[in-house]
Amino acid sequence: MKILYGVQGTGNGHLTRARSMSRHLREAGLHVDYVFSGRAADKYYAMEPFGDWRCLEGLTFSVIKGKVKPVGTLMNAKPAQLLKDMASLPVRDYDLVLSDFEPVSAWAARRNKVPCLGLGHQYAFDYPIPKHGDNPLTRTIMKLFAPTDYSIGMHWYHYQQPIVPPIVDTLEENLETDDQKIIVYLPFEAPETVAKLLKEFPDYHFLYYGNFPQRSTSANITYNPVSREEFQKDLVRCGGVISNAGFELASESISLGKKILAKPLHGQMEQISNALALQNLDLGCATEHLGAAVVRDWLDNFRAKRISYPNVAKHIAEWITRGDLTEKEDLIRTLWEQTESHGLPGFHSYRGSPMATVQRRGSMTVR
Repeated sequence: MKILYGVQGTGNGHLTRARSMSRHLREAGLHVDYVFSGRAADKYYAMEPFGDWRCLEGLTFSVIKGKVKPVGTLMNAKPAQLLKDMASLPVRDYDLVLSDFEPVSAWAARRNKVPCLGLGHQYAFDYPIPKHGDNPLTRTIMKLFAPTDYSIGMHWYHYQQPIVPPIVDTLEENLETDDQKIIVYLPFEAPETVAKLLKEFPDYHFLYYGNFPQRSTSANITYNPVSREEFQKDLVRCGGVISNAGFELASESISLGKKILAKPLHGQMEQISNALALQNLDLGCATEHLGAAVVRDWLDNFRAKRISYPNVAKHIAEWITRGDLTEKEDLIRTLWEQTESHGLPGFHSYRGSPMATVQRRGSMTVR
């Protein structure tokens, strides 16, 4: 089977998920080519797993000081370039297009009638899971941004819907943990504002990852340029994480038993909904505004919960090789049965859903 895998490049979580999938797709004997969109080619890092990958402009959101700007997003869109990029993809040479919420590959597959499987957190929003901040416009955007024929949506809990646990790719090294060290990853916030807040807690040391030219330390803050390898090591060693409400980092933190303080992007329905789910499941704290009182209460009082998820990427890769994308009930049930919730109730109680068997545009089997 020959696969074109499109990955949304605006968030590092999409890339993390794709790295894990690439290993297991390769081990399953599948030929996969990769295309990324949403940022310039020189802004990607740790891309070795993807071989001779391709970069397109795609679509992205305009974010200023932690808030999505709809008008800026529309003004930055380049429909002519999008159509050109779609035409440049030879999707008819592939048996299947995988899309991690990547619009160019998804729309190219739709136009050329090539089967397309959506793989990622965003596709969980097709079902009645916790949502906040949605409206007819956001629902339309989520539906049309990267449309697919089939989908595997992911979330921390099943909500009795046909979705699977997150793909988690963390280090298995047994590194010493220091609860006084806290990772900070807030790429959409003003660094000077974040640093001023962190300096109010001299009894903690903050490992601040962001768009910094080199590693440096000032007072109780170590500024780190983004590095997947170093970040993973610090994530294992730290006591907690302060971040926006992206899905993949929260998933990694939950699987390692790290406490989470999430500040969702204003105007971004997915992140606002993630923050709501974290709180409802008692897996983290969320706040609309980062302030000293909120951070102090989280540091002093919140206790982390841990969920051990199975190797979701391996199971999905093997499921794809079986060829029938219309049947995912066994996959979903197996993955939730293998999830260890460490005392949190309900994770093993997935009872199945009539929506778990889907057929779109007829009964389509990939070979």
